[in-house]
Amino acid sequence: MPSESRRWETLEALKNSPKGQIRFDPDWWERGEDILAGYKEDLSLSSHSGIILQRLGSLPSQRSCFLGSSSGDSSPGLSEENPASISSTGSISDITARHNTLSATTSLKSEHEQFNMLHAAINEAKAEDPEVDVSEVSSPVSLPAISLLSPKAMDTAGRIIKFEEEQREKAKVALKLRQEMQEKLMVEVASSGSEQLKRFEEFMELKQRQEYQSMRDMMDRETKESIGRQEKLKEEQRHRMKILNLRLREAEQQRMREAELERQRQSEGRERLRNLNTIQEEILQLNQLLEPSTQTKTSVPPASLSSYSTRGNQLCSQVSEVVRKTAEGEFPSVEDMTVAERALHEMRALIRLMQEEVAKAQEKKKKDQEDEEERRKQVELHAQQEAQKKAAQSAKEKAQRKGLQNRAEDTTLKWYKELQASAAQCAQSFEQLNTPKDNQTKKLKLELQKAASIPVSQISSNSGSQLREIFDKIDKLLSGRGVVSGGKSISTSQHPQGLDFVSYKLAEKFVKQGEEEVASHHEAAFPIAVVASGVWELHPRVGDFILAHLHKKCPYAIPNYPPMKDGTAVEDYQKILGYRVDDSGVEGQDSFLKRMSGMIRLYAAMIQLRWPYSSKQGPVPHGLNHGWRWLAQMLNMEPLADITATLLFDFLEVCGNALMKQYQGQFWKLILLLKEEYFPRIEAVTSSGQMGSVIRLKQFLETSLQSRQISPPKGQLSSNFWRS
Repeated sequence: MPSESRRWETLEALKNSPKGQIRFDPDWWERGEDILAGYKEDLSLSSHSGIILQRLGSLPSQRSCFLGSSSGDSSPGLSEENPASISSTGSISDITARHNTLSATTSLKSEHEQFNMLHAAINEAKAEDPEVDVSEVSSPVSLPAISLLSPKAMDTAGRIIKFEEEQREKAKVALKLRQEMQEKLMVEVASSGSEQLKRFEEFMELKQRQEYQSMRDMMDRETKESIGRQEKLKEEQRHRMKILNLRLREAEQQRMREAELERQRQSEGRERLRNLNTIQEEILQLNQLLEPSTQTKTSVPPASLSSYSTRGNQLCSQVSEVVRKTAEGEFPSVEDMTVAERALHEMRALIRLMQEEVAKAQEKKKKDQEDEEERRKQVELHAQQEAQKKAAQSAKEKAQRKGLQNRAEDTTLKWYKELQASAAQCAQSFEQLNTPKDNQTKKLKLELQKAASIPVSQISSNSGSQLREIFDKIDKLLSGRGVVSGGKSISTSQHPQGLDFVSYKLAEKFVKQGEEEVASHHEAAFPIAVVASGVWELHPRVGDFILAHLHKKCPYAIPNYPPMKDGTAVEDYQKILGYRVDDSGVEGQDSFLKRMSGMIRLYAAMIQLRWPYSSKQGPVPHGLNHGWRWLAQMLNMEPLADITATLLFDFLEVCGNALMKQYQGQFWKLILLLKEEYFPRIEAVTSSGQMGSVIRLKQFLETSLQSRQISPPKGQLSSNFWRS
């Protein structure tokens, strides 16, 4: 409303006037001072003025809201408009007292409660002093009208407010105490509830444990009962299984007995059938002897022969009748076999009777023929003895005419002596290493000897790659490079005499392998020979040492038959011939031939093989020409018993195919010469107990000349071997 807005503008103008700038002191009433002392004019304000002024002073933001945009025009408005609701009946001291009293109420929570309290104070003041002019308080929606109260009303209102404040403080204290009591009570209640809850939880936990224990006991009882039932069932099951197994075993035994009986019956039936067939065959053969056509040259009467033949045919019919039953898939019974055997016995009896008659008829004639045959045999034996004497005499004369040697040629012996001298010189050169004095040299000698001998011992026909590894290891050792032996690196350069020592021992090991390994396993000659040939080609000195060792242990490889010199002991001469002589005596002939055979086979394999991975061109250092030379010289020397036939057979079996391909027609001429002229010489010097090697050589020569072909030797390395 316009009137209300003007009232606020009037208050704003009063506040900005010199009289409105009064400094408010809340304690002026208690000191008894007059707040308006010094001012000439008396002021009379409404009982709400103190509250209004205080609110206007403490809330500047509300003042701007109340005054709006016309705060600069408040003075002119006051001069133009008259306040309509201001009545001045009290003194200024009452106003200030009321203002002081009302100022304590500013801490109330709600503005609505402040207005209600002021309205009650005004009504109380009117009841005491009816003359006091107090304007009515407007509603909370519109601002209250300003009215001034008397000092007594102001004092009463202040006391009321103070009393209310005291009551309020007491109420706050009582409320605080009550709240504390309530809090304590709540704490006690909460504590009591917590304890009760704990007791309840403990009770529930106890009850749960009891239930769990009872359930577990019940489950244990049930488990025990179930286990008992299971054990009982298992026991019953085992009992039933025992009974069942017993029944099954009995049934199986019964089945096996029946099967055995059936097999026995079948076996007996087949045996009876075989016997029946044998009986039938024998009866038929015997019946053929009863035929008149077979007895044409006998002096038995024809009537007797006819009766024998008729009875024989009847017996054959009986046996055929029994055999006809077996054609339907049945075995002959015991009765059938009895009938057949009876027929056979009767047939044999017929044959005996016939033979007795024939024997009686021919006895005289046979004696005459035997006398005549004896005379003829004596004549033939005499003629054969004369022919053998003439053949032996002619063989001796032919041998004398041809002049066969008993020793090797001079060039061959010279070559042999040169090889032996070279080997002896090499052995002399490493004498210091061979007989070491200090431990280090002794250890080095053993390591070098192992490095040379172990790879040769490992040679086999398992695979070509393994053979190549062994060859590379030997080549590295002879080339002075380090090789691993026994987990250590060893080299011939570690000692000045290391290379000579290794070369000599390596050649000795190759020959020893032929003496032992090849002698026991003939097929082992080829892998050993191909490695030896490759080493020989790359290191010729090792090849010379191989020949030297071979000639020393097997003089027939030269070939040479050393003569016994005067003053030489028998044991020493046997050593020269290649026999082993020790404390127990001279080795047996079989062992001697076996060793010589092994070394000749190794030599025959070496002269025909070449290392397939060789980079050198040209012929091999010791090839097939030396094999041809050895064979030709063997045929130019007088044969020795046992040894000549053995060595010729071994050499031709290993090297014959290669010589045949190399020399063709000339080779067959040599084989023919061996068969026709030289082989009789071998037979002439061989005793009856030494004919095994002679027979083998003879069969070999006959087979080869008949087929004009010599088969490749067993164990020869193929091209597939080198890819393995």
